Amino acid sequence: MSRHDLTDEEWSQLAPLLPPPAKTGRPRRCRRTLLNGMIWILRTGAPWRDLPAEFGPWKTVYHRFNAWRKDGLWQKIHLRLLTDLHRKGQLDHDLWCIDGTSIRAQHSAAGGAPKGGISVLVGREGAGAASSISSVMAVATP
Repeated sequence: MSRHDLTDEEWSQLAPLLPPPAKTGRPRRCRRTLLNGMIWILRTGAPWRDLPAEFGPWKTVYHRFNAWRKDGLWQKIHLRLLTDLHRKGQLDHDLWCIDGTSIRAQHSAAGGAPKGGISVLVGREGAGAASSISSVMAVATP
């Protein structure tokens, strides 16, 4: 078991939320293995083509990830996990999370406007210009 793999407890919470395997057609890959592959990609930030073979073909994992996204499965899982935390009293509705991720910006982002463009000034971090992305997430009480 890799450090990115779901534990048995985590899998027992997620398995009922996943769509059942099709009864016709080719036999499907193990849903837990596919989900572990998706988690590996999300946690490492690696491109889909770099997915280790132990998770199955990268195209299979990628297409299943997108199919579940289009079906709204990820939102359903997120809401279910939040609901479970709320029921257990482990969700703090007053908690605010702020993300201050720095992303490398083009030289023109440091104040010089491109030809015919609008001048935008962003801060400097370290040796170069960087754009700071900030998002605020709040968990609203129902």
